[in-house]
Amino acid sequence: MVLIIFSLISLNLFTHKGISNISSSTHKKFSCRCQPDQSCWPKEADWDDLEEQLNGQLVRPTSIIEVCKKNPYGYACKDDLEDLHNPYFIQDDPAGGQSQGWYNAWDLAVSTYAVEAETVEDIVAAVNFVRKHELRLVVKGAGHDYLGRSCAPNSLLIWTHKMRNMQYHDSFICQGCKGSIRSVSAITVEAGTRWIDAYEEVTTKHHRYVQGGGCCTVGVAGGFTQGGGFGSWSKKYGTGAAGVLEVEVVTADGKVLIANYFQNQDLFWAIRGGGGTFGIVTKMTLQTHPLPRYFGLLQGTITAVDNEYYRLLIEQFLSFFRRYLNNDHWGEQFSFGPDNTIKLSLVTQGLSADDVNNIWKPMTEWLQKYPQFTIETNYLSIPPTKVWDYRFWKEHRPEMIVMNTMPGAPKGEFWWAANSDEVFKYWYTYQSWWLHRELFDIGNVRKLTRIIYSASRISRVQIHINKGLGGGSTDAVRRTNETSTNPSVLDAAALVIMGAGSNDVYLVSKVVSQIKKKQKRLFKTLQRLWTTFEKLCPMQVPM
Repeated sequence: MVLIIFSLISLNLFTHKGISNISSSTHKKFSCRCQPDQSCWPKEADWDDLEEQLNGQLVRPTSIIEVCKKNPYGYACKDDLEDLHNPYFIQDDPAGGQSQGWYNAWDLAVSTYAVEAETVEDIVAAVNFVRKHELRLVVKGAGHDYLGRSCAPNSLLIWTHKMRNMQYHDSFICQGCKGSIRSVSAITVEAGTRWIDAYEEVTTKHHRYVQGGGCCTVGVAGGFTQGGGFGSWSKKYGTGAAGVLEVEVVTADGKVLIANYFQNQDLFWAIRGGGGTFGIVTKMTLQTHPLPRYFGLLQGTITAVDNEYYRLLIEQFLSFFRRYLNNDHWGEQFSFGPDNTIKLSLVTQGLSADDVNNIWKPMTEWLQKYPQFTIETNYLSIPPTKVWDYRFWKEHRPEMIVMNTMPGAPKGEFWWAANSDEVFKYWYTYQSWWLHRELFDIGNVRKLTRIIYSASRISRVQIHINKGLGGGSTDAVRRTNETSTNPSVLDAAALVIMGAGSNDVYLVSKVVSQIKKKQKRLFKTLQRLWTTFEKLCPMQVPM
């Protein structure tokens, strides 16, 4: 998947030519890192020596549900399970992860030790220690990796969550830049910075825009940006990777490199969208942009009375999207469900409320011709400097945010209520596929309608229009094309997603067995459905 999942390093997979060759003995053990029950495992004195080198701490993580494993029916377990629905609680624990696992793929695992890094020197010390003792190494910032790459048993974890320093630049020029290079406004963040931190600094304080993720608890410099990274307005500003101007990165040989357009260019290209396994990014500098005059949120539901009219509605709406919404003014998503509804959760930039009403006029007039359809919508105009300001949302749409009420939580720390279902989720399946913009043309839209309708009979089908740059601004396409993100994104109008899972925690073996049977049935059903999207656009690369 190119759905941008979070940073992790696997030392035996580095191929960048600037990295020293791995020893022949390591090549012989390509898939075998030293285990705790082997003589090669570091002695206590070795771990003590590592700890002495650190500015941060060396910690021994325990399972985030350890209390519940001992007594699943106790009051302490009940409290812990409630906390597991708070993403900030999860990311403040070295054993935490925003997902519990993925059916038939991986389960959340606990590292033997973790370096709670505070400086780049801490990360260098950990990398050198791992290389010397041939240990497995994983890296975690906020822990949002759906593929489980930020956790592993019998490993050393580099945990970057404390590295959250930021510096805003009115005028930034990359290190080593030559010639008549124009300075730009930018922000430099350390490895543990979350998007909620960056948005507060860039948008709320400095009244600029930086292209990041919609989920505010995701890390800035991890796998989001290194895998590409889509935000609500990617069609306007490009991917997260397209905004990267410079990185500081620790490579497998323990060296600290600066990579930008003028030095270590191949590493710079790979890190911007290549997946996040080329080194540990300790700092990242991203370009910022002027805020538009308007931001907005359009929510609503369109309902058809029966299946026949729902098919008609799907086709009409997809054609409406192609003509009026597939451009750099619109982002986020709409979805089709078994209840014959289209759910709207769209955002706008650069459009006034009157502009939005005029754009939707052809669709609303068409719907009014048929008593078999109903539409309910609500539009909220958002002052651009307030889009990430919790005070605005508490006043105008308090139901849209959840405040972090943990003891000692920074003031104003929140997450979107719509993301609550994803917190500590166990994924039965999660599939996505880019939809080329030609699929929405008159000659293809009926075929696309049939497939979406069939899939919607089983589960809700999400169409994320901000996760494809087909129809985007010329600047967004150009800058994204300079990154290592899969180029199919440039012609994709949207990303279709179907997934299923649960964020309940099951601790009783009998219940777990029953859930696994349910998972298996649902997994097979969605897999069969997914082949229809693959047949429709076989030239697309799966994400």
